[in-house]
Amino acid sequence: MMRLFVILLLVWGLGPVFCPPPAQAQQTSAGQVSFTVQVDGLDTPWAFAFLPDGGVLITERDGKLLHVAADGTRNAVSGVPDVAANGQGGLLDITLPRDFDISGMVFLTYAKAQAGGGAGTALASGTLSADGQSLGDVKLLFEMKPGNRGGVHFGSRVVEGADGTLFVTVGERGQRPLAQDLNQHNGKVVRVGRDGSVPADNPFVGQAGALPEIWSYGHRNPQGAALDAKGRLWVVEHGARGGDEVNLIGKGANYGWPVISYGRHYSGGRIGEGTSKDGMQQPAHYWDPSIAPSGMMIYDGSMFPEWQGDMFVGALKLNYISRLQIDSNTASEVEKITAPQTARVRDIQTAPDGSIWFLSVVDGALYRMAR
Repeated sequence: MMRLFVILLLVWGLGPVFCPPPAQAQQTSAGQVSFTVQVDGLDTPWAFAFLPDGGVLITERDGKLLHVAADGTRNAVSGVPDVAANGQGGLLDITLPRDFDISGMVFLTYAKAQAGGGAGTALASGTLSADGQSLGDVKLLFEMKPGNRGGVHFGSRVVEGADGTLFVTVGERGQRPLAQDLNQHNGKVVRVGRDGSVPADNPFVGQAGALPEIWSYGHRNPQGAALDAKGRLWVVEHGARGGDEVNLIGKGANYGWPVISYGRHYSGGRIGEGTSKDGMQQPAHYWDPSIAPSGMMIYDGSMFPEWQGDMFVGALKLNYISRLQIDSNTASEVEKITAPQTARVRDIQTAPDGSIWFLSVVDGALYRMAR
């Protein structure tokens, strides 16, 4: 009967209709939860954002931005900036500002081709059309200083700060020493206005030999970022062989890479000078062995009140979702949510109804976890 209904809708020209398969159950600390596919058939998905009308926008690393309506109808959004899809680079994060209902603005991070054959992490804005078909008024807001080759460690997340400014995480592009160089964007969290301007209160504005967009430095490859209820910015970043970190980001702070680390080089060799040094921040949490952390969120929904304020981090390596409890300036892993659906989780978000949605790279699917 359902198949006949779908066929009739297609014949009537109403487009594809999303008919989710039966939910699969899993036990967690909050009781039994179910996992259902919301969108499938995705090609290397990287990030997603909820639309007020019940739809969702999804980025694919090869440069495609998908608009999926509440009824499951999907289309590729035109007007997306050209991306350098090489290795870990391509179309990466997407964020909608708090005033999206009014502005229609979308923020995208991506790998942008640069002079000399290299590529750098960039941030652009655009305005989504009312029908979700196109981006207009696309503007480049930020791009990292040219001179980087190779296809690794682009970062990259964009988070709207409590004051409306934008934080963008930038990987060190495999050039480890540059994470400590304030004249380079490699291995930094940068902060810009939504028009691309540099806020006057950025920590290195006016300092000789320092780029004014820099907010913090000494990062390796930060691929997750989120604000907590107090408006504080948290970041998760890849270590090398071990030493993945959760960091609470402070203005002008140095997070140590590659001078200090709790991991080792892939060769087994020691990294830098050890695990601590004056003037360099300690992680709020670290993993050893590595879990290859990517997307993260801090739960603020109503469906799981026992998880309120907890941090959720997707693991690309060990195929689980890590739940961490935050205690002031530190965090500790208290649960591993493991299911067949949690293989290589790239992004994770709290949905408007309080459920938890996440992207699986392995399945090429967007899942909903709910009671």
